[in-house]
Amino acid sequence: MIGLKRNLIKRQCENNPIRVCLVGAGMMGKGFVSQVTRVKGMETSVVCSNKIEDCYKALEFAGIEKENIITAKKTQDIDKALEQGKYAVTDDWRIAVKSGLVDVVLDATGVPETGANIAYNAINEGKHIVMLNVEADVVVGPYLNKLAEEKGVVYTGSAGDEPGAALELYDFATISGFEVLAIGKGKNNPLDYYITPDMVEEEAIRKGLKPLRLASFIDGTNTMVELAAMANATGFVPDIRGAHGVTAKVEDMPKIYSLKENGGILNKYGIVDYTHGIAPGVYAIITTDLPVVHKEMQFLKMGDGPNYILYRPYHLTSLETPISIAKAAILNEPSIVPKSNHPYAEVITRAKKDLKKGEHLDGIGEYTVFGSIDSYETAKKENLVPIGLINKKATVTRNIKKGEYLTYEDVNLDTDSMLYKLRKLQDDNN
Repeated sequence: MIGLKRNLIKRQCENNPIRVCLVGAGMMGKGFVSQVTRVKGMETSVVCSNKIEDCYKALEFAGIEKENIITAKKTQDIDKALEQGKYAVTDDWRIAVKSGLVDVVLDATGVPETGANIAYNAINEGKHIVMLNVEADVVVGPYLNKLAEEKGVVYTGSAGDEPGAALELYDFATISGFEVLAIGKGKNNPLDYYITPDMVEEEAIRKGLKPLRLASFIDGTNTMVELAAMANATGFVPDIRGAHGVTAKVEDMPKIYSLKENGGILNKYGIVDYTHGIAPGVYAIITTDLPVVHKEMQFLKMGDGPNYILYRPYHLTSLETPISIAKAAILNEPSIVPKSNHPYAEVITRAKKDLKKGEHLDGIGEYTVFGSIDSYETAKKENLVPIGLINKKATVTRNIKKGEYLTYEDVNLDTDSMLYKLRKLQDDNN
């Protein structure tokens, strides 16, 4: 981290900042733009959104005067603005990722199809890509990471998102010499699989969220997606379908997350899970086979063992994203990335209501489906369809009962979507 800071200060002194193109100017995007104004050697040079007024708001909230913002209709407009030391906004992210003056693209859309398109195009334009879009990553992240490696750029998830924060604990523990038994996150919201956007609209507006976004938190899909990203980065898998999701206090978790024969809930180690009652934190359950280390851990008030917990009681989402951007641009390193060319966990699709043959589906956080986690191997064996592939063009091929899991045979998918095409390439190579 000290090396990153020094490099950023050097770039600031040389008037050579890391130029970031942000796609998506919602709550997370706006927070990021403001935060970057306090980061030496980095600037959000381009902001893209399908609502151009959100681009202006993001920059104006950050203290950028309107006369220093140029609306771009083509790539040359962006280049000209940046050459003049100004900022560019556009409703067409495709022209932005083509700019030779952009170093890093940040996807903060949260829309799987959009994220797949942004990442694929950014990589092919020779840009590092940081994904605040775990929804796309858990479907096609392995393929995009492989493509980025071939192109000599970095594909990465973001520090500050729960998967990135959990992986920091995992890396800390393994580099320190501990064995990691489980990693996971706290869940903020109550769990209701069948919640819909209209049921949370008032609360969502109050919190400044889209109703479907809040619904995706409450129905558990968001949590399943984040656990899948942790799994894909570590090789861990859920212990059971849907994960355990117990309610616990931090001090009780080392015992709870031990094997059943030792009084815990687990069938095996090397798992991802979520826990009610400890949000918004992330955690790693660790152990050691060295008696002298157990003795020191007990001296350090880490518990009685044999399992211990590393707990981080916060994650700052997009406000930590500058760290990932700096790592990509300066060190050519990711913060969190799939470790294989295939997933280790899959977010499979369940029916949120009774569905009739021929009925159109929608997507994450909406009215027809929600997600659950299982191992990639089980999902593949049972032919279960990833929820990220479901969109409004998808239709069901038979009557399906509320709560049922959907297979590829149950759904006519949108085969024209970028996400589908990239997933097919990913699957064909495994």
